[in-house]
Amino acid sequence: MDTSNDSPSVKSAQRTLRILEVLGEEDQPLSLPELQERTGYPRSSLHALARTLRDAGWLQTDAGGSRYQLGTRALLTGTAYLDKDPAIPLAQKALEDLREELGHTVHFGRREQASVIYLASRESMVAVRQVYRIGRLVPASLTGLGQALLADLTDGEVAELLPEVLPTHTEFSIARRDDLLTELKQVRDRGWALELDQGVVGLGCVAAVVPYRIPGTDAISCSVPSDELRDESRRDELAAVLVRHTHELAAQLRRAGIR
Repeated sequence: MDTSNDSPSVKSAQRTLRILEVLGEEDQPLSLPELQERTGYPRSSLHALARTLRDAGWLQTDAGGSRYQLGTRALLTGTAYLDKDPAIPLAQKALEDLREELGHTVHFGRREQASVIYLASRESMVAVRQVYRIGRLVPASLTGLGQALLADLTDGEVAELLPEVLPTHTEFSIARRDDLLTELKQVRDRGWALELDQGVVGLGCVAAVVPYRIPGTDAISCSVPSDELRDESRRDELAAVLVRHTHELAAQLRRAGIR
């Protein structure tokens, strides 16, 4: 069988995956023209693929049948990943313990190339806005989780992953790779990442790698109002607790044979 990138079967598979990725990145359903604009695929083949995915349950449409979003099959596949990852149950217990101690929203995430995917969260016991939902893929440069994980790489490895101009969400987001590399040096010196107002104005986080793999693939963050994090003693207190929990989780993962 022809497995080259030019074979029809491979091209169709690539387009199918791209459709699912594009819809997974969107907060709202997309019309066929909008989906075509984002993918660049011919309308005829795009329509055929979208219809096939809809009939198989991977996509669903609105009442008018003109706008597409992910279907239940995508949800089932995503939850199967969480169910089968042996690190998740231990990470969830660590998040529960950490939230109990700190009272703030905590996240467990994993780096996927230049992004971070959120795999588990526990919401705050006080009124702090929840930002990222489970399964959400976010540019690593925008988050404390991502910056902690990028700091576990060399500058050369970071340069290979990230463009010179970085995506931004607020005026406080790090917009250039060189500035991010400067920040990553501070992360390495501290042993944890600090992010203020870069994803959402008024909200920041401290984050640290779970050190059971080299380089680290997973990290935990604690989301805190920015004003609280500007208090240096409070910030150091939160970071010390967070780092302790990440090391305890790493030890549990190693004892369980999870590498």
